Amino acid sequence: MTKLIDIQHVSKSFGSLNVLRDISLSIPAGEIYGLLGPSGSGKTTLVKIMMGLEQADSGAVWMNGVKMPSLQAMTSIGYMAQSDALYNELTAKENLDFFASLYGLKGKRKKERIESVMETVDLLDHLHKPVHLYSGGMKRRLSLAIALLHEPSLLILDEPTVGIDPLLRQQIWQQFQQLKQQGTTIFVTTHVMDEAERCDRLGLIRDGSLLANDSPENMKTHHQASSIEEVFLMLGGKAHAN
Repeated sequence: MTKLIDIQHVSKSFGSLNVLRDISLSIPAGEIYGLLGPSGSGKTTLVKIMMGLEQADSGAVWMNGVKMPSLQAMTSIGYMAQSDALYNELTAKENLDFFASLYGLKGKRKKERIESVMETVDLLDHLHKPVHLYSGGMKRRLSLAIALLHEPSLLILDEPTVGIDPLLRQQIWQQFQQLKQQGTTIFVTTHVMDEAERCDRLGLIRDGSLLANDSPENMKTHHQASSIEEVFLMLGGKAHAN
């Protein structure tokens, strides 16, 4: 099975604080992989290293066989950061037009993609509204729309559903499943347990260490647990005891 993402022995410290401790994991094409952990566990730092926005102290990341950071690899990645990178003084459409131009989308194709992604995140009726009038949840949804705009083969999403109501969150995860069926690989960080259960495979991270890396079902079976939350609490307790 082809490794679309290959992370090997990545460590990162800020001063005396060890944020990531020898993280290794690989993700094949066509999978939804979730990285589950509480705030401050190292999820966002790992994502930034994957995207070339932070430099690891040791180790390396490959995307589709290309060592990161790489502009070549970036063209096939849709990235949604934890903080929204939007132009608040512009309308949603003007934001989408700007990012579409970066991806080389033009004319009819651009118009189709903008309408499609805004429908996906249930914002089509707000296309011409200035972003500064959007709620926090609407801004998250617009950021997701931008990540989907150029139909990337790989989506890297850092806590994409924070601030989004449960019904729409469910719809977005249904869309993730559809994208997976179409061949898109999705790497998503979350601290929401029910989202973790929806992933094909899951990494549990705490205090910069990868505690487990397997399918949710295998984790629950192995630890004789009824939920991923129970597994996480068990492994987290052991990590603190060591």
